[in-house]
Amino acid sequence: MTPDAARILAVLPQTQCTRCGYADCAAYACAIAEAKAPINQCPPGGQEGIYRLAQLTGQSPLPLNPHNGQEGPRSVAVVDEDWCIGCTHCIDVCPVDAIVGASKRMHTVLEAYCTGCELCLPVCPVDCIVLENVSGEETGWNAWGSSLARQAQDRYAARQQRLNNKSSQASASAANRPRSPQAQSAKDPKKAMIDAAVSRARARQSGR
Repeated sequence: MTPDAARILAVLPQTQCTRCGYADCAAYACAIAEAKAPINQCPPGGQEGIYRLAQLTGQSPLPLNPHNGQEGPRSVAVVDEDWCIGCTHCIDVCPVDAIVGASKRMHTVLEAYCTGCELCLPVCPVDCIVLENVSGEETGWNAWGSSLARQAQDRYAARQQRLNNKSSQASASAANRPRSPQAQSAKDPKKAMIDAAVSRARARQSGR
């Protein structure tokens, strides 16, 4: 990451919600630094976030692009314990490991770590996850804050490191055992499901 991209990343809220159209906050920061994306595509940062980016990049402030969503209060996900079937799909897509549970057992959202990214909503097969407003009338950066952003960034980085380690271990294990041509060409159905769910979430968010 370039120094310019790093400075831009530092003023993004780190919700990792993908509403900007990029895979994560870092990817969006790089796109802004490379003049490949405008500064008005981050709903969690809201208008205050756009002003911060404008000041940093020397650009003129713009209204938030409605295609990417609307500025709103800080929300956290809540799992309805009576309906949760323990499928683990929400755990797989949470970018900050804010959901805990095991297969076929009830899941719970750790409110203190949830970024309200909404990525867990479309993957739940029984629609047992809802969002609750936890900031009242405060929206955007006024509802989020730098300490929450730093926490979210740290948890996202830790999750990425965990997934990378897991992938490396799986690759090493696979390299040590013979595989049939059919197995080599087979797609991971769970990964495909998660990718499709994230795409649906982006489509739903952009349609608001």
